[in-house]
Amino acid sequence: MAFLYAKRGRGNFDPKETKPFRISRSKIDLFLECPRCFYLDQHLGIKRPDTYPLTLNLAVDELLKKEFDLLRESQDPHPIMEQYHIDAVPFKHKDLEIWRDAMRRGIEYLDPRTNLSIRGGIDDVWVRPNGELLIVDYKAKATRDQITLDGDLGKQYQRQAEVYQWLFRKNGFRVSTTAYFVFVNGKKDALKFDGKLEFDMSIIPCEGNTDWIEPTILKIKKCLGSQILPVPHPDCAYCAYRKFAAEAAIKNTKPQKLKKINKESHEKEKAGQSNIFGESF
Repeated sequence: MAFLYAKRGRGNFDPKETKPFRISRSKIDLFLECPRCFYLDQHLGIKRPDTYPLTLNLAVDELLKKEFDLLRESQDPHPIMEQYHIDAVPFKHKDLEIWRDAMRRGIEYLDPRTNLSIRGGIDDVWVRPNGELLIVDYKAKATRDQITLDGDLGKQYQRQAEVYQWLFRKNGFRVSTTAYFVFVNGKKDALKFDGKLEFDMSIIPCEGNTDWIEPTILKIKKCLGSQILPVPHPDCAYCAYRKFAAEAAIKNTKPQKLKKINKESHEKEKAGQSNIFGESF
């Protein structure tokens, strides 16, 4: 059986490389979540362990795209758009499938100050009669609670929409500050399954503010170019696990080797090495 985890050998940041380095929308979120995990992933090629794919969510996402694509051809609004009084239709554009390709392409912008190419794969775009674009993202859930954008997950959703808004503006489009999340929520109150799931659909708007994006891109470039490992975010579960695992390993290390490790750590501390945020490690 093949080993399921390995260090990535290609695609890591190289400060000597002159070609633009691609940063996806999800990697921006990773940087904000934990600079150390981001550095390990993008600079050293050591990514976090993979999570299980949400195949049911992906299926719902694909079906929603097909449903809205039918209306894209006829340039008619979806009934849910009319229900929420959104005066728009699905946006018809030759590059839509490129923009949707989150794994390989997406919508992209090369930042000239950093030589970082920022990209993201969208779910959908709607257009108002005046030509203004609306960024749209599909979300699948199965909860009895009221769906809101509160909490850390809601903030992540909003940042996601804001990056897409920023990317479309950088590509010359006029984009509304309002983005929409189309939620489909699996119903749990059916009397029996009958081999099918039923969903309630709802739309939640959010007002985007993209002011944080360009300063964050500058911080990302500084982080990538550093030879110092950033300190972990205090709430990062992955870094906490690494720390406890390392401490457990040290407890079982021979005294001679442990003495050498402590000496090297002391020399680093004495040299005053710190990361881009000015903190020692």
